[in-house]
Amino acid sequence: MSEQVFSLEGIFPPIPTPFNSEGEVALNAIKDNLKYLNQFDLRGIVVLGSNGEFVLLKEEEKLEVLKTARESIPSDRLLIAGVGCQSTDQTIELSRKAANVGADAALVITPSYYRSRMTSEAMSRHYRSIAESSPIPVIIYNMPACTGIDIDADTIAVISKHPNIAGIKDSSGNIIKMGDLRRLTDIHFQILAGSASFFLPALSVGAVGGVMALANIAPGQCLALHNHFLRGEWEQARDLQIRLIPVNTAITRGWGVPALKAAMDVLGLYGGPVRPPLMPLNKEIRDRVEAILREGGIEKIMG
Repeated sequence: MSEQVFSLEGIFPPIPTPFNSEGEVALNAIKDNLKYLNQFDLRGIVVLGSNGEFVLLKEEEKLEVLKTARESIPSDRLLIAGVGCQSTDQTIELSRKAANVGADAALVITPSYYRSRMTSEAMSRHYRSIAESSPIPVIIYNMPACTGIDIDADTIAVISKHPNIAGIKDSSGNIIKMGDLRRLTDIHFQILAGSASFFLPALSVGAVGGVMALANIAPGQCLALHNHFLRGEWEQARDLQIRLIPVNTAITRGWGVPALKAAMDVLGLYGGPVRPPLMPLNKEIRDRVEAILREGGIEKIMG
């Protein structure tokens, strides 16, 4: 178990897992996409999050993706690995394997299959057991849109007292709860906004950064929004936040991972196909995504 305290302040793109036309993981595409992202002053990269289609990957594929990403990410930037499984023991095992290939922190989504039994006590025991056994710091991942569970602030506050719990990525969009978390937890517990749609409001109530799909295709704009906030440039921050909402909505709650990958293809990165049972976008929606990118000022990547 690590008691390391490190800063999560900044921007983390949750990278997609690229597949080739045969449905295999395209490791070279990971390297190429990260080469682009490495040009920006990002705090780190999230690998095997929801945008990484982590639930659709075999364990050996997950470890290959993590190994490739670590080799492609500068050593001074964090690699946060999605290791959450339905079982506490499986999550602990994967966190150890992720640490062995160079992950700096473990992102653990709430278990959800036995949803009605995931009481506050069950969640607390799950996360504290993982934190006790993981060789790297643990970040809680609250993603009610996918899990159907929105872990409450009081439960998170209890979990946060473990020294190996570094923070939370909250994708609920509940700004009131985020503010409550800042009130209920110690300063070492760091809050990350889980979407660019509410990044500025989250910062205003104590979030230190964000894990945002939009940062894959608009890292410069996400960084600019954060910098405006840090400098107290409220009007510029507000205007940029508002301008980015339609783009972010299209590649998250609108059409999801298929739209993010389509946007990457349009812009000159490698998005590629999704893995079944996810379906690719039809031409009409792809055209709409391209139009939204244009209207949002998201430019093609040259060279």
